[in-house]
Amino acid sequence: MDFTGLLDKYLPLLKKHWLPLSLASLGMIFFAYGLIGLFFVNQSASEDIVFESSEEQSSKEAKTIFIDIEGAVVRPGLYKLPQDSRIQDALVAAGGLAASADRNFVAKNINLAIKLTDGAKIYIPNVGEAVSGASALNASSQVNINTSSQSELEALPGIGPVTAQKIIGNRPYGSADELLKRKIVGSKVFDQIKDKITVY
Repeated sequence: MDFTGLLDKYLPLLKKHWLPLSLASLGMIFFAYGLIGLFFVNQSASEDIVFESSEEQSSKEAKTIFIDIEGAVVRPGLYKLPQDSRIQDALVAAGGLAASADRNFVAKNINLAIKLTDGAKIYIPNVGEAVSGASALNASSQVNINTSSQSELEALPGIGPVTAQKIIGNRPYGSADELLKRKIVGSKVFDQIKDKITVY
């Protein structure tokens, strides 16, 4: 059957149902157009630029510190820890105390709950090794004047209960020399403690 034969056969049918067939054809065209549009919208949506506030960006960036732990630990060395880590966390990262560690010294002289500061050095002595508390833990010798307790502040040379309370009452501090600028301590006391304090 040739084209004219097909046309003769279906032309009366097309003339009779031209409106429904036209609407169906238009519907198919719009449907195809919608699918194509949906495809391109989804593709461009995946390339949208998302703006974040600086607070959101900084909260996503994990803040870390570096700690040097040496002496009688299983794996001595430099460790990268979260910013709010404590001495206990550093010991865990280093594999714990070695069998030769002076556990009595650790129990008496090292406060495992102290928050670490970036660049702190922790030294765990072996049994029988003569080490002072200050040299064993450099991290605890740096007292954070923004977060330390009154007893930790009183451990600083020249700082008594009254001065420790003044330090706590005037928080926060942006820098250590604010103790001197705000006249909380005198210059002689500040010279004694300036290397032993931090604000971070």
